[in-house]
Amino acid sequence: MTGPRLAVCSWSLRPTGPADLAAKVRACGLDAVQIALDPIRRGEWDEGETVRTLGEAEIVVVSGMMGMKGEDYSTLESIRRTGGVRPDETWPENLAAAEANAALAQRLGLALVTFHAGFLPHEPADPERERMLDRLRTLAGVFGSRGVRIALETGQETADTLLGVLDELNAENGSAGSSPAPVGVNFDPANMILYGMGDPITAFTRLSPHVAQVHLKDARPTDRPGTWGTETPLGDGAVRWPDFFYVYRDADLRCNLVIERESGSDRIADVRAAVQYLDPMLP
Repeated sequence: MTGPRLAVCSWSLRPTGPADLAAKVRACGLDAVQIALDPIRRGEWDEGETVRTLGEAEIVVVSGMMGMKGEDYSTLESIRRTGGVRPDETWPENLAAAEANAALAQRLGLALVTFHAGFLPHEPADPERERMLDRLRTLAGVFGSRGVRIALETGQETADTLLGVLDELNAENGSAGSSPAPVGVNFDPANMILYGMGDPITAFTRLSPHVAQVHLKDARPTDRPGTWGTETPLGDGAVRWPDFFYVYRDADLRCNLVIERESGSDRIADVRAAVQYLDPMLP
């Protein structure tokens, strides 16, 4: 296959191991996956078995995902405190995990790893903002030294804030051929709605020059400010998908499109329905 791949997030399928993941990806009607690196890094999944099993199933790993220690998604306030690289108490462990995940991504032949940076303060004078940017520069260097680009998941800040952060992070990188490669964006339109951080189509348009990968997920906004929106099956939420793919084409994006589902009891059925819904719009 040439051009962008349609894939699924491994964690969406809640696999028990490599063979279960391979079977579930195939049950979704897909042949590509973004894989959570941490279970392999921690030894819960055997690396050789994972590579062999996915290879035998002819499933391509398009990218990796890293979770950050101590993240608490129970409320918007809890994830604001605990998310990404923000907490001082978890930074040493997250840095060590990043170093191991970067080596793992290199061994797996991955060019991209995504993660949540955490809530990035908007004001440039905020000392916490500069501390977080320093940590993100460090992670870009850790992964870049292994030939891997990083991309930040959208949703926990507005497009304007993220654009300012990317401008600062990439000021010295020059071009995509630099080492490390410019920090990119893993754009998730549903997260913009779930976190209440603005219209996803407007945000996608503004961030499109930085987009390295897309998560295809849907959601409805909350009617109670300060609380989560609601994730829905793709096509049942507030994301205007025809407009979304118009922006994708208009910006001449070629990045992979990865279906993500984080709620619901029948994930395979939901992903299969998403594949069918998306088919007429895919590039």
